[in-house]
Amino acid sequence: MVNQSSSRDFSWSYWSVVPIYPYGQRRTIRREVIKNSVWTFEQLQGIFYVVVPIRMTVVKLEGGGLLVYAPVAPTIECLRLLRELVAQYGDVKYIILPTISGVEHKVFVGPFARKFPQAQVFVAPDQWSFPINLPLSWLGLPRKRTHILPSDSSQTPFAGQIDYAILDAIDLKLGLFSEVAFYDKRSHTLLVTDTIVSIPENPPEINLVAPYPLLFHSRDKASDPLIDNYESRRKGWQRIALFAMYFQPSVLGIPEWLGVFRNAFHASDRSKQGYFGLYPFQWQDNWQQCFNSLRGNGRLFVAPILQTLILNRAPKTTLMWADKIAQWDFQRIIPCHFDGPISAQSQQFRQAFYFLEEFASNSYPLPQEEFKTLKTIDRIICQLGLVPPPVED
Repeated sequence: MVNQSSSRDFSWSYWSVVPIYPYGQRRTIRREVIKNSVWTFEQLQGIFYVVVPIRMTVVKLEGGGLLVYAPVAPTIECLRLLRELVAQYGDVKYIILPTISGVEHKVFVGPFARKFPQAQVFVAPDQWSFPINLPLSWLGLPRKRTHILPSDSSQTPFAGQIDYAILDAIDLKLGLFSEVAFYDKRSHTLLVTDTIVSIPENPPEINLVAPYPLLFHSRDKASDPLIDNYESRRKGWQRIALFAMYFQPSVLGIPEWLGVFRNAFHASDRSKQGYFGLYPFQWQDNWQQCFNSLRGNGRLFVAPILQTLILNRAPKTTLMWADKIAQWDFQRIIPCHFDGPISAQSQQFRQAFYFLEEFASNSYPLPQEEFKTLKTIDRIICQLGLVPPPVED
């Protein structure tokens, strides 16, 4: 559900704290996942028009009221859509920050909590900030009603309905990585933040609300006209997915910058919002085959950046976390990015972590040639001593 609202209704005043697209204008779409039980709220975020959904999930509590997992920007439009649920099902009782490193999630929690002063805020353990590690209250979280999620999930006020598993913080020298997966027993729904994704073949509905980024990436050269039809939007989305997952997939070349600047003067969108006509991309003819290999018919997988730069620093810890989650009887997964909800069960979730197993080379489906750029980044930051090396089990 998306409201026909004025621009003021989806204005986000604090965009400069994390200055990424769509900056000060954030539309919201609400979807009912399970009737009278679970809803998602989607907005957009991205860099250089590599724009993907960011999603919060709202769960109805058995005793009345709502739990909010991973808040998004509390614009007037977003709050209106949420308060329609509040009017039916009761106040927002709990607000969950399920990550310690995702600034795109952290930045919304404080402003969101201020809109619901009766709600208790629960955050993942080991929160940190960069470049100075500040107290949570200095980061905008309400001091008197912010709590650290206990390691024992039975010690929370929502324990009768919600279980969770905390991925122990992974030390990356420059910071820590952790994530808390929530399981709603009532609806058999698993909520995750960044670890698990699934790529839809067609652009998500929220991307269609503001289609320019799709059209920007749909062309083959700067001078190509921007043709706004569904095929162009679909083509742009699939290329965005390759960017977001691999940074530079094998099917993408970077032309000489002299030519990029020269072609910018002939760009079809130079006078609009297209980065002054700059289009430094050169796609090979087989780029869509690369997308199909990535998507794998909608399979679950761990984002390549997490595979290459983060989770391989603590494989045993990660696998213990995945094993705990795999014991739950869920029927769907709602991640914070890309597709969601996804029809999936514990076995499919656990298989996504096979890349950390000893038999990974024979079992994991993502094409290894696409990891070249990420592995180069990994090698450089390891040599510079910025991160610890991967752990070989």
